Amino acid sequence: MTIVEAIKEVLAQNKNGLTSKEIYESIITNNLYVFPAKNPASVVNSQIRRHCQGLDFPTANLIKHFKIVRYSGKRPCYALIDDINPIVSSEPKAVPASELLPEEIIMNAYRIHIKELKNNLLELIMANQPEFFEHLVVELLIKMGYGCDENAGNVVGGSHDGGIDGIISEDRLGLDIIHLQAKRYKKDCHVGRKELQAFVGAMQSVHKGVFITTSSFTREAQKYATEQQQKSLKLIDGDFLTSLLIKYEVGIFSEDVFKIYKIDMSYFN
Repeated sequence: MTIVEAIKEVLAQNKNGLTSKEIYESIITNNLYVFPAKNPASVVNSQIRRHCQGLDFPTANLIKHFKIVRYSGKRPCYALIDDINPIVSSEPKAVPASELLPEEIIMNAYRIHIKELKNNLLELIMANQPEFFEHLVVELLIKMGYGCDENAGNVVGGSHDGGIDGIISEDRLGLDIIHLQAKRYKKDCHVGRKELQAFVGAMQSVHKGVFITTSSFTREAQKYATEQQQKSLKLIDGDFLTSLLIKYEVGIFSEDVFKIYKIDMSYFN
């Protein structure tokens, strides 16, 4: 019997769910598994969390056997996923650090890092001139692979830009063109349908357009872009924009790289 099988056998008899500590104690009491590890309770906890539905981190297993059904204080209680009468889980709580795996702690810290980085990027964009933002979005799309070469993008913004801030040539003859519109708005200033309609009108015979903003789009604007039939119109809001800046390293660079390792159990078997 494996550790996971022992956990499943315990939970099969406890439909209301148990904490990882209670599961470990039940395994020992019923002599279901002999642990060679120095800290067997943490081994049980790690196996549960790696096979737990809704928990996503690098070493998590793709096969899920367990779910969080309730909390005993701040500690999650786990049950089998295939329970005939599943219990609806309560709102997620801040799990004590002792319950988290090192990989989960790393991932949580990484998410906080990315969130702060995205906020800082938006603040720096807003602190710069509008022309800077226009150059940034053109460079971003070139980095993403749009354009025939690194010189395929041009900034045309200004008082007489006609509603077009950037142009990207997808081929050397300029037969396939993408028009860009860049709006540097505060978070509470949303881009509406009228701005998109004006952009589409300015595109004239060009069929591809990308509207980029530091804020967000109203539902009406999103619906208009989705239902647009004559033009291929893509929207990039502030959150998506900063995600792309990070992914393609525009205005940032990686300071260091950490690897998270997973044991190859097939090697030891």
